[in-house]
Amino acid sequence: MDGVECRGTDKNLLDQEGNRNWNHTEGDVVSSQSGPGQNEALPSSPQEAGSKLVVIPCNNRTAVSEKLRKWTITTYMCTRQTLLERLGTGSRTVDLDLEPQLEDLSVDQQRYSHLTKLADTLANQMAQFSVTQKSLGNAFADLSVKSPTLHVEFGVNADVQHFLSKRGEEQAVAVGSFSSEINTLVSRTIEDTMMNVKQYHSHRVEYDAYRCDLEELNLGPRDVSTQSKLEQAERNLQNQRKRYLKSRDDLSVKLQLLKENKVKVLQRQLLLLQSAGASHNLSCHQHLQDKLQERSMQLDSCSALNPLSWLETS
Repeated sequence: MDGVECRGTDKNLLDQEGNRNWNHTEGDVVSSQSGPGQNEALPSSPQEAGSKLVVIPCNNRTAVSEKLRKWTITTYMCTRQTLLERLGTGSRTVDLDLEPQLEDLSVDQQRYSHLTKLADTLANQMAQFSVTQKSLGNAFADLSVKSPTLHVEFGVNADVQHFLSKRGEEQAVAVGSFSSEINTLVSRTIEDTMMNVKQYHSHRVEYDAYRCDLEELNLGPRDVSTQSKLEQAERNLQNQRKRYLKSRDDLSVKLQLLKENKVKVLQRQLLLLQSAGASHNLSCHQHLQDKLQERSMQLDSCSALNPLSWLETS
């Protein structure tokens, strides 16, 4: 009986273990079968997942490719034209009225930049000189207190140095203001015109590049294929010519406005600088004269009160 019960128990255990294995295998099959269904339930785009990423299809690939092709051709032609000009083997268009003005503008920019540097140096030196004068005046004032016999002389010189130091500071400010205005003229007004000059040169190079290309096509053989190229080259040249002429006209107007503005600014600033220098020198001269007269009167009164010295009596 015991043996029968044991065999029955073993059989039940084997059946339960087989059922568990079968259930596990079936679960795997069900899981594998339900996998595609679960994948289909996943969002197919970032928008469905709540993301802010948006995929925009490119519908103008042909237009982008055409722009890239034209840009590449133009860049190659302009680079080739610039290289030939620098080597001295290429021809270039020269505006006889505009080119001298551009050369003068470049020279003026260098000259005014140098003028600004000199004015800055002068303003700094004058400011430092005023500080030294003020220190000297303080030293004279201290000696005036500590030297009773030379009280008047040290006092007068202390007052003179303090006055000159104050007027020197005002003159340094005037020179610094002049330098600042000239620097604005150079770094902003003239520099803005130089940007137009660079644009003009760029359009000129493009025009010459297409012009030389048309000339090379005209020198070549004529057939059906070259005829269409010639027509296209002529159209491109006309478009570049319009851009070049428009850029030249705009630059001419810009140069005229710059010339008028430059004259007005320089006239005003030079007049202010001259007035500041004249006022500085006149005020210093008048103050020194007054101090000399005051000093003469003080010496006369002191000589009348003081007794004769030992040398004068001997």
